[in-house]
Amino acid sequence: MTQMMRAVEISKPGGPEVLNPVQRPVPEPELGQVVLRVAYAGVNRPDALQRAGAYDPPPGASDLPGLEASGEVVALGDGVTSLAVGDQVCALLPGGGYAEYVATSAAHCLPVPKGMGMKEAACLPETFFTVWSNVFSRGGLKAGERFLVHGGSSGIGTTAIQLANAFGARVFATAGSEAKCKACADLGAERAINYRDEDFVKVVKAEGGADLILDMVGGDYIPRNVKALANDGRLVQIAFLQGPVVELNFAMMMVKRLTLTGSTLRPQSDLAKAQIAQNLREAVWPLLEAGRVAPVMDSSFDLDDAAQAHARMEASNHIGKIVLNVGG
Repeated sequence: MTQMMRAVEISKPGGPEVLNPVQRPVPEPELGQVVLRVAYAGVNRPDALQRAGAYDPPPGASDLPGLEASGEVVALGDGVTSLAVGDQVCALLPGGGYAEYVATSAAHCLPVPKGMGMKEAACLPETFFTVWSNVFSRGGLKAGERFLVHGGSSGIGTTAIQLANAFGARVFATAGSEAKCKACADLGAERAINYRDEDFVKVVKAEGGADLILDMVGGDYIPRNVKALANDGRLVQIAFLQGPVVELNFAMMMVKRLTLTGSTLRPQSDLAKAQIAQNLREAVWPLLEAGRVAPVMDSSFDLDDAAQAHARMEASNHIGKIVLNVGG
C-alpha cells in the first residue's frame, strides 16, 4: 500500500484560493535523487506564477508548487553517495515543495549551515542560487563596482544586497516605502531609493552610473535601466513584474558598450544547478556560517494555509522571505 502525505496542489489556474490541501503518494527517489521529509518550504514568486497558470513545471517535475525546502534525507536513489539518510539539508527543487515529502537531485542539496535553523535554511536555495548565478556568474560583479538591485526588500533583493556588500561592491537598492528602504540600508545598501519619491536613474547617474543592475520589474524600468548604466555596464533581467514587452532604443547599448542579459533558474539543466550549488558551498556557505550573511525572515504559515502565504506575498507588504511550516 502506497504511503500518503499531506500536500497543497493547484486545483486550477487562479488566485491564492485555488491552493487546496490534498493527500498525495509519497514520492520515490529516482537515479541520483534523494527524498526529503520537509521541515519548511520557501514561498516564491514563481510559485504564484505557476498557480496563475503562467509558469508550467518542466517535463518530469512535480505539478505541486514549491522550489525550495529544508528537511531530513529519508531515502536515497541509486548512485547517491554524497548524502546519507538522516542528513539535514536545504535543497533547490524542480517542484513539489508544498508537501510533507519531496524528491530532488542529491547534487542540488546543501548542508544546513552550522548555527542555522531549518526555518531559515528553507529560505536559502531559490534566492541564493538565483542571486549567485545572475549577479556573480552572469553579471560578473566585482569589488568596488556600483550595483543596483530593484525590489531590494524582497527575498532576492535582501540576498543580493548582503552578498554584493560582502564581496566589496557599492550597493544601491530601490524599494517602495521608508520601512523597506531602511531594511535595505540596514543590510548594507549605501543608498536606498524610494521609487515613489525619487528617480533611481538620477540618483545612480550622479554616482557615475551602475556597473551592474539586477532587475525583476521589467516594463518601463528597462529603458530607464539602460539610461542608468555606466559605460560597459550590464543589465541582468530575472523577472517581469510589469511585463516583458517594451520599446527600447538600442543605440545607447552600442554607444555605452552595454550587455543586456538574463536567465531563469528552473529550466536549467541538473548539471548547471549542481555547479551553482558547488559554487555556493565554496564561496557563500562560509559567510552564512560566520553570520556575515543571513536570510531575512518575514513570516511563517502552516502548509494548509498556503493560500494566506500567497496573498501576503502578492500584497507586496512583506520584507524578506515567507515560508510554510510543513513539519518543522
